Amino acid sequence: MKKIIVCIIIIIGTCVQAQTIEYQVIGSSGTTLSNASASINFTVGELVVTTITDGTTTLTQGFHQGEIQLSINLSAVAYLQGAALNPNTGEETLMRDDLRVADYIPTTSPYSDNATCNAAVFTTTGVNAIVDWIWVELRDETTNTIVLHSQSALLQRDGDVVAIDGTSTLSINAGAGNYYVAINHRNHLGMMSANTITLSATATIVNFTDNTNQITYGTNAQSTYGMPSGKVGMWTGNVGGDASVRYQGSGNDTNNIKDNVLADAGNTTSSNLHTFTGYDVADVNLDGSIRYQGSGNDTNSIKDAVLAHPDNQSSPSNLFIILEQLPEN
Repeated sequence: MKKIIVCIIIIIGTCVQAQTIEYQVIGSSGTTLSNASASINFTVGELVVTTITDGTTTLTQGFHQGEIQLSINLSAVAYLQGAALNPNTGEETLMRDDLRVADYIPTTSPYSDNATCNAAVFTTTGVNAIVDWIWVELRDETTNTIVLHSQSALLQRDGDVVAIDGTSTLSINAGAGNYYVAINHRNHLGMMSANTITLSATATIVNFTDNTNQITYGTNAQSTYGMPSGKVGMWTGNVGGDASVRYQGSGNDTNNIKDNVLADAGNTTSSNLHTFTGYDVADVNLDGSIRYQGSGNDTNSIKDAVLAHPDNQSSPSNLFIILEQLPEN
């Protein structure tokens, strides 16, 4: 009897051993991300080992490592020439926020990421009131034509570039490192830092507005015309979006203003003197009114900028072209 029991145990043990499921984990890819204070080793993606079964039990092995988000904080300061022209009395050091006051600024960014903010953001008044949307880029430290990261942001009256909640420091999903910082606007000429800037989780101030310490790439990348004392701002008038400002001559921006005025549905008489209001790229001085001719027209804002350019002083010409100083491929 004992021999029979022993045989049965041996047989059962053999069967169990034959049905043993072995496990394994395979890592297909991974890397290490680090900055000055931390290092993270991680595997990318979900890894699944082939399904194995003993006939009654199925086992699928694997694991998943969630995406690791690194971020830097940027405290940029910039001015738009258009919003600085004809400042409000007693607020000469601030940009105008006419678009916000008239409720013309859209809650969805005009740039490619279509970022959306809460309408309550535009109820803030004073120095922190919003002037308009802008576009921020981080460019490669070796090849400054390569844009590594970009996103929409909001510009306050005092020049602070903030997150889309209207107040917070701008956070960008990028690892700590050295970057060229560039800022663009829908009808102003873009600009970029002349040198790389070290960015990290600690907010870094990048002030583009100091006339005594200009940090922009290129020559006369910004203007002092119409700006508060001691400040420079981005050239206005890039209505055509071709990285230049032209008052007269081929491809001039004033014709773009005229085209928008004549195309407005309310201009039933096709008058060059027609004025319409809203959020429009032809609104060069950012006052919410678009005029081709007549009092306070946007065309004159372009002419004044062209004639004020430092390279157009010895023999001032209406045909002079202001070129954007952003490096492009």
